[in-house]
Amino acid sequence: MWKTKRSTVKGYFLAGGEMVWWPVGASLFASNVGSGHFIGLAGSGAASGIAATAYEWNGMFCVLVLAWLFVPIYLASGVTTMPEYLQRRFGGKRIQIFLAILYLFIYIFTKISVDMYAGALFIQQALHWDLYIAVIGLLVITAIYTVAGGLAAVIYTDTLQTVIMLAGALTLMGFSFAKVGGLEDLKNRYFKAIASNHYGNTSCGLPREDAFHIFRDPVTSDFPWPGILVGMTIPSLWYWCTDQVIVQRSLAAKSLSHAKGGALLASYLKILPLFMMVLPGMISRILFPDLVACADPKSCKEICGNPSGCSDIAYPKLVIELLPLGLRGLMMSVMIAALMSSLTSIFNSASTIFTMDLWRHLRPLSSEWELMIVGRVFVLLLVIISILWIPLVQASQGGQLFIYIQTISSYLQPPVAIVFILGCFWKRTNEKGAFCGLLVGMVIGLIRMVLDFVYLQPGCGESDDRPAVVKYVHYLYFSMILGVITLIVVVAVSLLTEPPPEEMISRLTWFTRKDVPRKQDVPIASLSIPVKGIHEVGPSPAGQLEIADGPENTCKNLSGNRPIWMRNRICQPMKARSCGCRGAVPP
Repeated sequence: MWKTKRSTVKGYFLAGGEMVWWPVGASLFASNVGSGHFIGLAGSGAASGIAATAYEWNGMFCVLVLAWLFVPIYLASGVTTMPEYLQRRFGGKRIQIFLAILYLFIYIFTKISVDMYAGALFIQQALHWDLYIAVIGLLVITAIYTVAGGLAAVIYTDTLQTVIMLAGALTLMGFSFAKVGGLEDLKNRYFKAIASNHYGNTSCGLPREDAFHIFRDPVTSDFPWPGILVGMTIPSLWYWCTDQVIVQRSLAAKSLSHAKGGALLASYLKILPLFMMVLPGMISRILFPDLVACADPKSCKEICGNPSGCSDIAYPKLVIELLPLGLRGLMMSVMIAALMSSLTSIFNSASTIFTMDLWRHLRPLSSEWELMIVGRVFVLLLVIISILWIPLVQASQGGQLFIYIQTISSYLQPPVAIVFILGCFWKRTNEKGAFCGLLVGMVIGLIRMVLDFVYLQPGCGESDDRPAVVKYVHYLYFSMILGVITLIVVVAVSLLTEPPPEEMISRLTWFTRKDVPRKQDVPIASLSIPVKGIHEVGPSPAGQLEIADGPENTCKNLSGNRPIWMRNRICQPMKARSCGCRGAVPP
């Protein structure tokens, strides 16, 4: 932490742009694979087989799309956050502010809450500690080194935690396969893993016949194969190519080559969750069928406190029952590392979005030091909100945690993904089309999400009286439909309105990323940001102030009668006395 460059905005939020490929790749993997993955993927494996692995293998290709197609555009544009990119690409402030607020809500009430619930479930099962004391302690420690070190500290700790996670999870995998008798015995015994109190005349609690298939029936299965190929890819592209948590790690690379190398490393690591999480979850069902495979709501309530099912305790049960005491402590470290890794990524990225996309609109001339202080204070605010959210996390439905995450993603993320894709790869996309597509897509997605919460999935043996759109339209198919609707709206509105001006295309799309920049005067930014020096060539990004004539303490009146002073490449308001300009001194 002490070696990281934390005295500048770029140093704090983008690690100074000096990270090499291997910590970037490790951080990408660690940021993605949190405690929600350990609990959720193992639980999905116990409940329905290996199909949830499709999300991991889909991510293998999407992270490569990030490095080869999206990162070159982001680097050419010189942005720090994803809402900032959309603001420069489309102009105006409504899209940027809309997405900044949306991202913060997603981080606080979905990502943080899911990771806290998963981590709390593990601690509760493994150590029988008080839930609130354990989680609050983790949040406080996580916030301390996020606040103290910025992104560079987060990436270095992510690298260490990745090593811990891989070592611990692979160790448990070995113990699990040794206990069950190998892969062949796993295949044979999984279909016999049924709770002893199972009712003979019902299919409740029975393993799926297609448990060892990833591509399943397009109509009756829980993972229809067309949905896996298309509906799963759309939110996956949002996550890997436009989510601030992930993109920020790639932008911290010292060059495009290192960003690509990091993506390749993360892609290879994404092969492992099948063996580290999904298959051990299936083994846990075999070893503890009365607990993990419980089907009776009353029994499940007694076992794990959740009447909808206890599949999510599959991984903690393996740790508690199979590992000797010392290795059990190692796995405890793995789970804590996973939780802290995910939370640090979210805290840092949410802080960046709040500081760069919201605070600078409230304080247009705030100093660089003020921006870093605000970012750190916002992390502390996130900790407080997260602690207050714990009771709701504890009461949430945990029967299929991983599926819950993907369901919400399929309702909220496709519109944003489509707008980013069109903005990056279709020059004709304009602000009106992008905003209308986002608005229509979000309204439709929120309606479906509300319907899902109002009309809950019936229990086994109960009649299904839900509306047809909820009952028959799988969430992966809904993701496809939502993506197509957003695409049509964006294209139609863009073609019916004026095309975007040249400055909103140059160096901001795939086809214009190599445009030669031209020097031009740009209005004062909505926040205090770096200013170009004498020898730099190229336009200031939209919303930035450019001063290209004068030494570091040159004063220039660019805002009516209000003098502006440049110190450390930051434009700041002047005081009353002189610093080379009449009637003005540095603040």
